[in-house]
Amino acid sequence: MSINGIPVLEDLPSVDGKRVLVRTDFNVPMADGVITDDFRIKAALPTINWLLDHGASVVTASHLGRPKGTANPKYSMDAVRTRLAELAPGVELLENLRFDPGEEGNDPAFVAQLVEGIDAYVDDAFGAAHRAHASIVGPPKTLPSAMGRLMQKEVAVLLGMRNDPKRPFVAVLGGAKISDKLGVVEALLNSVDALVIGGAMCFTFLAAQGFPIGDSLWEPEQVDTCARLLASGKTIHLPEDIVGVDAGGNYATFGIRLPPGAKGFDIGPGTAAAFSDVIMDARTVFWNGPMGMFEDERFANGTKTVAQAMADTKAFTVVGGGDSAAALAQFGLDGDVDHVSTGGGASLELLELGDLPGLAALRAAPNAEANEAASP
Repeated sequence: MSINGIPVLEDLPSVDGKRVLVRTDFNVPMADGVITDDFRIKAALPTINWLLDHGASVVTASHLGRPKGTANPKYSMDAVRTRLAELAPGVELLENLRFDPGEEGNDPAFVAQLVEGIDAYVDDAFGAAHRAHASIVGPPKTLPSAMGRLMQKEVAVLLGMRNDPKRPFVAVLGGAKISDKLGVVEALLNSVDALVIGGAMCFTFLAAQGFPIGDSLWEPEQVDTCARLLASGKTIHLPEDIVGVDAGGNYATFGIRLPPGAKGFDIGPGTAAAFSDVIMDARTVFWNGPMGMFEDERFANGTKTVAQAMADTKAFTVVGGGDSAAALAQFGLDGDVDHVSTGGGASLELLELGDLPGLAALRAAPNAEANEAASP
């Protein structure tokens, strides 16, 4: 039953009466020690409940925030443990994995500590699957292992879109830096029919075309790269108007040329309409990164228009976590797309490379080899 050589829950030996370690992504948003959104805890329940229904004793483990290898009460799992007990009574939750430097350092001694008394391992933390951390890549070296239901869905959707999309396939990319997404831009250009570029990263592309960008955020060292991408012969849609502030700090709408001192903070209304048309004509759309500084109401319209097009199109729509998912939720449209990934960085890396450290580790698990040997 494995997918791309990665074992699923059904590939585990019987878990009846066994202790199973589940690596979850309970890195939930918190405010003053209170969980503000428990979506990530609920997202793990299909996997946890399958294991419980099959007689397993379940131990969950997760990171929370960035405590940098030291115990910090601010990042304690107490609030998560309380909520988990309400949703899945009797399920254990270890303390924050990143309280131990061995987690991010992939220390074999920490792995040994994690797997002591454990009979099987399940990775359901897609948002951390691009990290070669101890709890991600360590347990599958010795334990029968599988990906959980959440991970399974992410892999099926993202690899399906990467390898066999319905066409036209359009990728919409935003956010601040082209350098952060250069690998995925290059990879996507090989498979998409059109690339749509918004957010602050568009200014480096516009600069590469010789347009004045005022004092907008850009990356001078990436201009040559953007020029090369633009010369690739691939279809790349860039803004035709910009919303921002003039040299005096006043709200303004500009054409494609920004005057000295002006700063762009969003795509303009003409661009938003044009980008929407591209999305509406597509059959597969991947979106990662806002079109502007959507947290500020004055500069939210571009992102909101793209989000609405993602909700309205008949295409198969995938949103790559992070700020794009936050924007969808802010506009109340998160239920109107086909798939919202739980991992922004992980989804980009999987689209770029076709694999992740967490998936490679599962593919090498003892039971994966057995399945491979048993398969015709």
